[in-house]
Amino acid sequence: MQYGFIIDNRKCIGCHACTVACKSEHDVAIGVNRTWVKQTEKGEFPNTRRVFSVLRCNHCSDAPCVEICPVEALYIRQDGIVDFNNERCIGCKSCMQACPYDALYIDPDTHTAAKCNYCAHRVDIGLEPACVNVCPEHAIISGNIDDPNTEIAQLLGREQVTVRKPEKGTRPNVYYIHGDAASLTPSETTRTDQYIWSSQNTGVGHYAKFLDKVIAEKNPDELLAQLNPKEISYAGSPKKSVEVLMEAAKARRVYDTPDKGILWGWEVSAYILTKAISAGVILISFIAMLAGQAALSLEMNYTIGAIALLFLGATGALLVKDLDQPKRFAYVLLRPQWKSWLTKGGYAITLFGGVVACWLAAIYFHLDLLQKVFFLLSAIMATVVATYTAFLFAQAKGRDFWQSPTLVLHMITHSIMAGAASMMLVGYLIPTPAEWMPFNSNLLIGSTVFNLVLMLIELTITHPTQDAKTVVSMIVSGRYKMTFWMGSIFMGNLLPLLLLTDVLGGLSILASVLSLVGIFITEKIWVEAPQRIPLT
Repeated sequence: MQYGFIIDNRKCIGCHACTVACKSEHDVAIGVNRTWVKQTEKGEFPNTRRVFSVLRCNHCSDAPCVEICPVEALYIRQDGIVDFNNERCIGCKSCMQACPYDALYIDPDTHTAAKCNYCAHRVDIGLEPACVNVCPEHAIISGNIDDPNTEIAQLLGREQVTVRKPEKGTRPNVYYIHGDAASLTPSETTRTDQYIWSSQNTGVGHYAKFLDKVIAEKNPDELLAQLNPKEISYAGSPKKSVEVLMEAAKARRVYDTPDKGILWGWEVSAYILTKAISAGVILISFIAMLAGQAALSLEMNYTIGAIALLFLGATGALLVKDLDQPKRFAYVLLRPQWKSWLTKGGYAITLFGGVVACWLAAIYFHLDLLQKVFFLLSAIMATVVATYTAFLFAQAKGRDFWQSPTLVLHMITHSIMAGAASMMLVGYLIPTPAEWMPFNSNLLIGSTVFNLVLMLIELTITHPTQDAKTVVSMIVSGRYKMTFWMGSIFMGNLLPLLLLTDVLGGLSILASVLSLVGIFITEKIWVEAPQRIPLT
């Protein structure tokens, strides 16, 4: 049994009755929607038309939101409906990153994720979803797709239908008759804040005429002067965005749901850095042992363990801070959903902290065998902690740039860089063997060079989707170009190399600090830039 929807665009008149009925049925807060009608205009006067597309959760058979949810707040019922339990949700927003259709939102009242749930409470008593009942044109058809006697199954059998983003492999169960690519594909039109019936910089109701005038006069500078560049710098740069907006005049969105903005902010970038430091100091110590470096003093081992635990604690604190329901953070461990890499990461962090603590205890009680065993286990868990975020990002199917196979190397390289930089800073405070500082310096140089090569590969390889290509353009020549070239490349990589190789006086302590700052800047770009791509 598989419930689904057909949206018949031959009949939809864009009345928004479905949106209103949904809000009324579920008491949906202002500013968020479970279902909405996106409006797109095509053509040039007098040959124009407006396309209406009803957008909502696609109730995917292979739902990425269900797979990434760490606490089973999202689940697929036996009838195929993707439902949610807001009493379990921790507000981690990972489901919002995983959904390619922008169907989920954080309820401003409950601070938990919510979406269309097919009016499951109505279906359970034999009623249809509220939007189906209220549609005056019967443009929304619901029912069991697997039952050949249902209207929806018969329509699917005889009509040409399309789905949104089939390349994502989610097997969506919302089908469109006469679905229009200009409306269903986000990259076909440019997202701005300038919609009908919404607050506009150029005046409510006058934006369309203003844009027509600019297009007719072919004057993008006037458009750039009157719009907010930060809101439209989607195509690489504000000027280029304006040109894209003009090019897309034959297909432009005129009404859409508000942009949800950056879901994972500075806390996630900072947590990746603190996690890299925590795992990195253990990895550096393990690499030093394998390389035959002189044994570290008791004081140094205690310091390494303390740094690992301190920054691991900071990692946990940042993760909890990023939750919209921070009091439920323990649900990740107590109510785990094991397909989620957020759950696996939570357990990896917990086990890593426990193993490092056992290693320190073995040192204190002079248990040599256990000391070696726990140190080996610490190195193994440090590798897992350093890299699991790459697999978590890969589960976020809504963000194409994060699907890069190099992301695992990206994470482990940053951990080695962070570990080497941190150990060099520690070397200025605590006595270390004579070869310790040169060893860490060479390791930081090598990992920094490898990091530069890796970023070159990440940004120059052929990306499979337009969204990923747009992110690369945004990083290299668009919104983030100054932060990337000056902050990440020059200050975070090239300058530390010059300082470490004595070109600028051998200021290794400054090189270490700059390297850590550079990691944070890079992660901020890598985390934030893909989230600026509209999913609807």
